[in-house]
Amino acid sequence: MAQDRQALLQYSKVICEGLSDDDDGLKREILKHAGNRWSLGVVHILGTQGPMRHKEISRQLHGVTQRMLTHTLRQLERDGLISRCDYQEKLPRVVYTITESGEELLIHMMPLWHWIITSADRFRAARVQFDASQGK
Repeated sequence: MAQDRQALLQYSKVICEGLSDDDDGLKREILKHAGNRWSLGVVHILGTQGPMRHKEISRQLHGVTQRMLTHTLRQLERDGLISRCDYQEKLPRVVYTITESGEELLIHMMPLWHWIITSADRFRAARVQFDASQGK
């Protein structure tokens, strides 16, 4: 078990080197989606609830501004995580759909989310201990 852990830690070094070798910043920009509340929210909504219009997504993402949602949708579309279909109708109708890459992002995020959820008590205890040591 400890040997497996060491092998994984060594593998993480290889992965980090791959992220560092990023002349145009693409890999880091994609990684930002994994830590961005709105990006993950959109990917999750479209991945679990299916195609939606801008307004429908907005109703699901509490607190997002129209400007931020539009920016997020554009970035996700640019990176191939969602697709946009404009039906070119008299009354504008645009629908967003998750792509295969977006589904893969969502699937790969689940172990991290599970770890965060199941470790929340440890994080709280660490904060209490840290704050106590800082006199807070």
